[in-house]
Amino acid sequence: MARIVSTRLSRLLTGWSSEGAGPLPRRLADALRELSERGDVPGGSVLPSQRELALVLGVSRSTVTAAYGLLEGEGWLESVRGSGSRLRGSGPLDRYVAEGRLVSFHARSGGSGTADLSSGALPGLDAVGEAVGALTHGDLGGLLGDDGYHPYGIPALREGVAAYYRAAGVATEAEQILVTSGSQQAVWLVAQALVEPGDTVVVEDPTYRGALEALRARGARLVPVGGDGEDGGGGGTGPAELRRLCGHGRPRLVYLQPTVHNPTGRTLGGAARREWRRVLADHDLFTVEDTACAELALGDGGSDEAGAPVPLVAGLPMGSTVTVGTFSKLFWGGLRVGWVRSSPQVVARLAKIKTSVDLACSVVDQLVAVRLLDRLPEARARRRAELRGQRDAAEALVRGAAPHWEWTSPAGGPALWVRIPGADTEALAQLARRHGVAVVPGAAFSPVDGFRDRLRLPYAHGTEALAAALPTLLECAERAAG
Repeated sequence: MARIVSTRLSRLLTGWSSEGAGPLPRRLADALRELSERGDVPGGSVLPSQRELALVLGVSRSTVTAAYGLLEGEGWLESVRGSGSRLRGSGPLDRYVAEGRLVSFHARSGGSGTADLSSGALPGLDAVGEAVGALTHGDLGGLLGDDGYHPYGIPALREGVAAYYRAAGVATEAEQILVTSGSQQAVWLVAQALVEPGDTVVVEDPTYRGALEALRARGARLVPVGGDGEDGGGGGTGPAELRRLCGHGRPRLVYLQPTVHNPTGRTLGGAARREWRRVLADHDLFTVEDTACAELALGDGGSDEAGAPVPLVAGLPMGSTVTVGTFSKLFWGGLRVGWVRSSPQVVARLAKIKTSVDLACSVVDQLVAVRLLDRLPEARARRRAELRGQRDAAEALVRGAAPHWEWTSPAGGPALWVRIPGADTEALAQLARRHGVAVVPGAAFSPVDGFRDRLRLPYAHGTEALAAALPTLLECAERAAG
């Protein structure tokens, strides 16, 4: 029988303790039943033990025992001798269990009393509004003369993105670019086109949770390498681990974030990049490089040049690489314009799948993106200055309030990746939610539910929310100490 691990169930149960009615056992029972009714948890799934679920939810075991009892009495739970408690429902047993990110978005729109640290998304730049306002009939020009469907993206934007790479010294032609609805769709398309159920996919640990969802939903067998060290390998072990793995079979693909990694914010140095490139080339591994956050580098090396980041895979064969990029991180999440850079053959394969989903991206959004290409240096400089100041303020704030918490200062991105010694951050996140603070625990970013002592703390909207949340997080960390 399929089992759902406690950490994933915990993330699906975001907000359960504050949104329901009645005592905690009743609220938990209702939340579990709703997961089954919606099909968010496959029918027949075996739930975690009462003790295990109580630990990650930050409640007493008696609360979970009572909730399971309520569900069993109402016919939603069946106790199977030697196997645990099976949640009844109509969904297929082998369906992937989503991570509950949509639940998190819903929760963010909840009560005004919530200090929201669940998202690192940046507010939009004025340049976006100005570009929208500057659009004229002339921008549409000859585009109005056709049906408006451009499955690969409008020619001006494909050429503009290709020129973006050429400016960084990476030879690229428009036919190697596919415009997508943000980087999330790009990653999803790659998973759909290049991964079959059961295929081995190597990912960093931790990594972008949206990629984990897309790959898990495709049925990939995720194999973690490395760690959250500055070199992307927990002491340089990432490439070595990958080389050893290849001795036992060749993975279908490797998914990496070498530049401004999500969630750690680290960027690989020259030696680490060369070692990763060497093992990828030696074993001819298909490599997907996600550069979604690469434009959020803080330039701490002393250089303020506003150049486009050079992909790690730039020196590898085009036919076995995909580079994912986006404007949504730098300019605004509401501008759903991303892209894939690969060989024309791979681009055509991805475009065929994309047309079955949305036919094509919005022409108007793409025209806005074309205008914003000219404002890239300005946008980089502004984001860099803002994020530097916000990061420094956040580090000073956390250092003063929680001197025993640990982190490596990020080279870019919108958040701190913090280690809280002795605490289970799954339980911490549940406890904090009940006190009006929304945070994402470290295990959400791990393919193996690791990093249970890590917490992502965004600072992209300033430190006001973080300052308000820290006393609650400190108290919850003490209660969640193992």
